[in-house]
Amino acid sequence: MSNLIGKPAPAFSAPAVLPSGEIKTVSLADFKGKWVVLVFYPLDFTFVCPTELLGFSDAVSKFEAINTVVLGVSCDSEYSHLAWINTPRKQGGLGPNFQLPLVADRNQSMARNYNVLIEGEGFPLRGTFVIDPNGVVSSIMVNDTPVGRSVDETIRIVEAFQFTAKHGEVCPVNFKASERKAGLIPDPTKAKEYFAAVNN
Repeated sequence: MSNLIGKPAPAFSAPAVLPSGEIKTVSLADFKGKWVVLVFYPLDFTFVCPTELLGFSDAVSKFEAINTVVLGVSCDSEYSHLAWINTPRKQGGLGPNFQLPLVADRNQSMARNYNVLIEGEGFPLRGTFVIDPNGVVSSIMVNDTPVGRSVDETIRIVEAFQFTAKHGEVCPVNFKASERKAGLIPDPTKAKEYFAAVNN
């Protein structure tokens, strides 16, 4: 899957349940000019999955503030998605105030094209793909199914790539654009100035 980094993200067109409750076909091209985070998850009505998706949903305003759209993706049908959204949070559902589009990858083509499908099982790993406004893959993070991912880390990664795209600098360990820390200029001489400043 690392061979997708720096390359155009695989195109897709699939039905999705929107936050309004409407079922509509969405495609990657719909979001050109925005950063896109694809959140692949194994299955509706399971255990770790609602905790992750609710975490991303509750942070939707933070993503919107950085020109980013988050899409949840699984191989369930759009009708399963809708039923899950209509199930209360206290019963393991996503609840009526869920704020993310949920894409139905019924033929498993998205999961296969992004190389997160567990062949033979019919569902994807926990894959997170950050796609830039030109449709190029910037970041891939994949977990095996038992462990959920971090919403804060996803935001940090998006902001770091936005920073480097804007300023032409690279981002050192634990870089957080929100803390206004300087990036690292990829130049042998100027890099030494950074190293000297942070290694006192």
